[in-house]
Amino acid sequence: MSELKKVAILGRPNVGKSSLFNRLARQRDAITSDVSGTTRDVKKRIVTISGNRDFEVLDTGGIDYSSELFSIVAEHSLRAADEADIILYMVDGKTLPQEEDRELFYKLQEQGKPLALIVNKIDNDKEEERYWEFLEFGADATFPMSVSHNRYFNDFYAWLEKHIPAAQEEQTLELAEDKEIDPFDEIVRDINEQKEEEVDNKIRVAIIGRVNTGKSSLLNSLLGEERSVVSDVAGTTIDPIDEMIEYDGHEITFIDTAGIRRRSKIVGIEKYALARTTEMLEKANLVLLMIDATVGVTELDERVAGLIEKHRLACLIVINKWDIKEDKTYEKMVDDIRDELKFLHYAPLITISAKTGLRVNKIL
Repeated sequence: MSELKKVAILGRPNVGKSSLFNRLARQRDAITSDVSGTTRDVKKRIVTISGNRDFEVLDTGGIDYSSELFSIVAEHSLRAADEADIILYMVDGKTLPQEEDRELFYKLQEQGKPLALIVNKIDNDKEEERYWEFLEFGADATFPMSVSHNRYFNDFYAWLEKHIPAAQEEQTLELAEDKEIDPFDEIVRDINEQKEEEVDNKIRVAIIGRVNTGKSSLLNSLLGEERSVVSDVAGTTIDPIDEMIEYDGHEITFIDTAGIRRRSKIVGIEKYALARTTEMLEKANLVLLMIDATVGVTELDERVAGLIEKHRLACLIVINKWDIKEDKTYEKMVDDIRDELKFLHYAPLITISAKTGLRVNKIL
């Protein structure tokens, strides 16, 4: 099977990238809102268009350098463009062309990859005239679009079809002659035929915990690359993201979930993110519960752990930041955790430092 083409959706914040991602995926997978910077990590999904054309679509965070956190997000987004075979650059059609968009588009144009300019938010016929303003970019392909109203998609799909090959149909072998099969012979053959047992080697692992316990840092350390955006800003991860690795004959999918706060501090899109985290737990086989060694077990940690018990999941308690634990001993830390989280008595514990990589490999 040939490797799937990768299509990256890029653009400045709040132009509709995640909405297009959801439209292509045919489900509300990426969290969308009017809040600038909602998407922070690169989200990936395998999608199909025209019935038989499969590709991997990458939803990226808005390219914005107004803060240190957003600059990190922008770096991840541009890295996704480097990884992609096809690039979709999206702009807001309700505004005039912006100089920042021109500069970013021309920078992407230098890569020499198939590149389309998507002028989004052309929601009705009267707004079509704003589309013409963006032709000055000189793109090889410029498409008007209204993702929210599902308008003007035909030409866009036709362009994608030119760059994404159709899946090859499997050829079926035909018997040269139709022989009559004795039903009894067929039963005997089935009895004596050695059937290979199907082994389920796929494991889904959810990484959960309070905000700023190091969940995204752990994911990056496990993968050996910066897949999740990491910063000191609490609540950096909004949308659960997942990444698969192969290890010892198993396909392990790690899911980095949004950090959980006290109910009184959950605002806006974080309420939806919390619901998505709970949804991920329903699909997980195993949970890595992150505990901050510098803080110990808090009341909120107990509530987070309660979600694990609720879904009856296997669990590994990961005590992170062991490199800066100060004077706490391993025995004292274990005693405290066992005392506070009695209902997770079955769960083994491991001390790590996601930042330095200390004992992270032991998790695998």
